[in-house]
Amino acid sequence: MTSVIEKYSDIIDTRRFKMRNLSRGFTQRDVKSMLLLFLAIVIFVFVPDARAACTVSTTPVNFGSFDMFSPVPFDSTGSITIDCSIPPPPPNPPVDVRITIGQSSNSGNFIPRSMKNLARPELLNYNLYTNSSRTSVWGDGTGGTSVITLNKVNRNAPPRVMAVYGRIPTGQDVSAGSYSDTLVVTITW
Repeated sequence: MTSVIEKYSDIIDTRRFKMRNLSRGFTQRDVKSMLLLFLAIVIFVFVPDARAACTVSTTPVNFGSFDMFSPVPFDSTGSITIDCSIPPPPPNPPVDVRITIGQSSNSGNFIPRSMKNLARPELLNYNLYTNSSRTSVWGDGTGGTSVITLNKVNRNAPPRVMAVYGRIPTGQDVSAGSYSDTLVVTITW
C-alpha cells in the first residue's frame, strides 16, 4: 500500500500539482490546473456511453396511382421499425424512445407536406399521420404536429414496428407522373 501512495505522490510532484498554504492562496496557474483536472475527472466519470443502442429503418409510404377525379382521399401505409436489440454495457435501464418525422423537403412544412413531380415543377400535397383515422399529423411536436413516444423500451428487446398512415387529399389537379418526397426520421432516447 505504501508503494502505491509513494508512486502517486511522485506523479503529483512531477506534474507540479503541489498544494499551497490556503492563507497564501493559489496562483492563477494553480487554479487553471485544478480546474482542468476537475473537468477531466467530471468528463471521464460522467460521460454516458455514446455508442448507438437503437437503429431505425423504414418501409416507404407508397401511394401507387393517384386518381385526381376520385371523391375520396387516397390512403396508404408504411412503417418505421425501431431496433434497440444491441444492448450497451451495463447499466442498461429501459429508455423512452421519441420518434419524429421531419418537414417535407419540397414544401418546407409539416402541414401540408408535398411530393414533387420528377419531370415538372408541380407539387402534390399529402401528409403522414400517427393514427389510422388520419387526424394527428406526425411531425416533431411543433406547429400542430404530434410525435410518437415508446415508453420504457428495453434495449435488448425485439424490434418495435409502428405504422405510418399516409393520405393524399382530394381536389388536386396535377399532371401524370412520378412524385416523391424525402423525409428525415429521427429517434431520440
